[in-house]
Amino acid sequence: MSEHRRKPPQSRGRRAAGPSGRRAAPPPVPSARAEDSSPGERERPYGSRAEARRAAARRGAGGGGRRRAAGASTASASEGIGGRAARRRRAGAASKRRLIDYPRSGYTGLRRWVPSWKQVLGSCLAFMTMMIGLVGIAYAMTEIPSANDIAVRETNVYYWADGSRMVVAGEGNVNRQNLELEDIPQAMQDSVISAENATFWEDPGIDVMGIGRAVLNMARGGDVQSGSTITQQYVKNMYLTQDQTIERKVRELLLSVKVGAEVEKEEILQGYLNTSYFGRGAYGIQAAAQAYYGVDAVELTDSQCAFLTSLLNGPSLFDPYSGGDGEELSDVNEANLERATERWAWVLERRVEVGEGLSQAEYQEIIAEEFPLPQPPTRAMERAGQIGYLTDLADQYLLANGHITEDQLAAGGNRIYTTFDEGMVNSMVEAVEQVREENLDPEERDEDRHVQFGGAAVVPGDGAIRAIYGGSDYTEHFVNNANNPGVQVGSTFKPFVLAAAMRDGIRDPEGGQEQEADQRTLVSPDSVYHSEDEMLIRRYNGEPVIVEDEDGEESQWRQNNFEGNSQGDITLRQAMAVSANAPFVQLGMDIGPLTVAEAAEDAGLLEDSLGAVGEDVPTFALGVSTPGPIRMASAYATFAASGEQADPYSVTRVERRDGSSWEHTNSTRQSFSADVADNVTDVLAGVVESEDGSGRRAQELGRPVAGKTGTTDDNRSAWFVGYTTRLSTAIGMWRMPDSEESLADGEEMGQMSMYGTAGQERINGSSLPLSVWMAFMEEATADDPVEEFPEPRSVGETVYGGGSEAPPVTPVDPTPPAQTQEPEEPEESPDPEPTTQEPTLPEPTTPEPTDPCDIFDPSCSTSGTDQGTDQGGTNEGSVGGTNEGSVEGDTEGTVEGGGPNGNQGGTGWFGGAEP
Repeated sequence: MSEHRRKPPQSRGRRAAGPSGRRAAPPPVPSARAEDSSPGERERPYGSRAEARRAAARRGAGGGGRRRAAGASTASASEGIGGRAARRRRAGAASKRRLIDYPRSGYTGLRRWVPSWKQVLGSCLAFMTMMIGLVGIAYAMTEIPSANDIAVRETNVYYWADGSRMVVAGEGNVNRQNLELEDIPQAMQDSVISAENATFWEDPGIDVMGIGRAVLNMARGGDVQSGSTITQQYVKNMYLTQDQTIERKVRELLLSVKVGAEVEKEEILQGYLNTSYFGRGAYGIQAAAQAYYGVDAVELTDSQCAFLTSLLNGPSLFDPYSGGDGEELSDVNEANLERATERWAWVLERRVEVGEGLSQAEYQEIIAEEFPLPQPPTRAMERAGQIGYLTDLADQYLLANGHITEDQLAAGGNRIYTTFDEGMVNSMVEAVEQVREENLDPEERDEDRHVQFGGAAVVPGDGAIRAIYGGSDYTEHFVNNANNPGVQVGSTFKPFVLAAAMRDGIRDPEGGQEQEADQRTLVSPDSVYHSEDEMLIRRYNGEPVIVEDEDGEESQWRQNNFEGNSQGDITLRQAMAVSANAPFVQLGMDIGPLTVAEAAEDAGLLEDSLGAVGEDVPTFALGVSTPGPIRMASAYATFAASGEQADPYSVTRVERRDGSSWEHTNSTRQSFSADVADNVTDVLAGVVESEDGSGRRAQELGRPVAGKTGTTDDNRSAWFVGYTTRLSTAIGMWRMPDSEESLADGEEMGQMSMYGTAGQERINGSSLPLSVWMAFMEEATADDPVEEFPEPRSVGETVYGGGSEAPPVTPVDPTPPAQTQEPEEPEESPDPEPTTQEPTLPEPTTPEPTDPCDIFDPSCSTSGTDQGTDQGGTNEGSVGGTNEGSVEGDTEGTVEGGGPNGNQGGTGWFGGAEP
């Protein structure tokens, strides 16, 4: 038998154990001595370290010193065998090839860390594949966003009344007016494509070669170039910011490819030309055309388009006036002019080279015309001076009347055509500055500090606002003094009281507080009222007016007159001329303050500007209201237009951004009859024409003028409002600080007294306000024809009120006076004309006249004196003659009635019934 199949030797000195039912132990591990035996006698080792450990554990559990030693020796042998096996396994594992052999196996030192060419190539391919994948994912996830706010924001363009551009202004001061591509000259399109991106119509939105050239050029130290296509620049302007970051550039490239694939090239070019910055605050070609050449974009020439294209490379480098050599805006920067000329010629050359719509002959012709020097820069965005007041006024008018929404106005892009006359606006500014310079010296007199003016001029019968003076400067004084500065208008309110007296009449003292027209008596401007300083004012029924004083105590109201004057009994016409207060306060109470307020509103004042109105406000007639210059000029214009009222307006047309438009149409109403309005004008003309009239200095204008002065309590404001047949103008003056920072010691915010201002004891409407009015109207009406006001017809009755006494009436003898023999004239002709006998008057059939009724006698139902005037005339004389009044008949009947000696009969001062 082969030795390899020999059984292990039997144990010595022991009898083999019989079966015991116990689990047989595993074969013993060969002893250490076995290792010394020959190879043919070596025992087969255990198959694994685990088996060796289990065997060693069993041997250890058997106990015995020698046995444990033998077990230990056996375990050591097993571990030696197992360790060698483990090392063989590790060596086998290390010899396997790795997926990425880095650090490289089989090499030591530095070579172990140097990648092979296969590794380098593989890494590059993997990186490129990954990047392509990432770009693809990013492109797929990229969406074209909404245009940013700056890109879509436009300015509103405002125009003067003659259609010339006034200013561009908008929220955020972005001067832009977007155009459709067909409204942009083809020459501008060709110039931009030739100079900026000749492959525009074919490229996918980016130019890889262009970007590479730009990078290489910058690396060589050449000029900085963007390498951007028109599409990229459009994307940057329309959707992104101007930040110079890697993130923004990456987004720009992705969006450019996306836009190039999904947006029409025409739309891209249109957007680019509307969003690019050309300098001088101008965004887009339309704003640039206006800023540099004062024309709309559609009017640009090929030569001008070439220059504007050069600005896209840097306005500060190519604008001939940017950083001029002098201090004025019109000073030329010679270096910029040279650069601009060279770039202009290059753009034209590129058009010929690229073949974009320009032949060599046309190029030579343009070059021969020389460089198209633009106009000096103007402050197109400037809102200083009056411009801010004008544009704000136009905006408010459009918003208040629903002709545009706030969102539409804020978005911009609207063309707003105003009523403002540039020459008149300048004339009003010059008038104020002239008076201010000649009379005010804030450095010398504290009383000259904080002086303000406000003014407005309105066309009668139309309402168009031609000029305003809103304040010294919109950027410094933010309240528009022409609109509603909150300043009382004083005695310039009195014409509305007179108009109410003639149109609505005074109340019957025996009637209730509210009375219908048939209970009232219409009043003639020749009516007489008492005028006395500190005169007691009574209600319409004769009861004293009771008011609360400053201490809350009730007291009777006594009215002061201007400068403490007392004129006694005076007509309303005279009271207006000398600006007497007491007669108009009492007249206002007789009419009723609420009725006076209605007349003021009908003339054109706004209800919310009238202030407190009621039977306990006797001074309402003296102008405690605060309408402002525009509304005062407009209300007086109602009288100038013979009672035809037109609301003031400042915009004639607006062309909205969305293509829709609105145009103003005249809308007027007859608030007062021509008779009433023309009589108001006649009375106000007396303020100017009368020798003692407060506005007599206005005679120097050299044409018919009607107007009224006004001064308020404590001399806090002064006014002059006056008009010709063509223009109504209101000028106000007051003292009011703009801010607390401007206050000196002892001064407080609010209106201040003008005592001592301009070195005068007090400022009246006939002083500085009239001076401004005169200086302005002299220029504003210089080209107007000299026209007379309409001749007024008589209205109302001659009333004696306010404590005045009617003169005694002399009875009229109904028998006509005996005719006296005229001395014979020497005959001048042998055939004298036959003489005719004067007609004789019929015998009166009416009783003898009696004394006239008392003015407040309710039993007197006649309407004598002034009815004779109104009813007089050829037709009325015969019909109503008998009963139309005997007092006025002798004078008015002859002129108006046509009857001999005015025989219209009548039984009393107010006698006669209606025919």
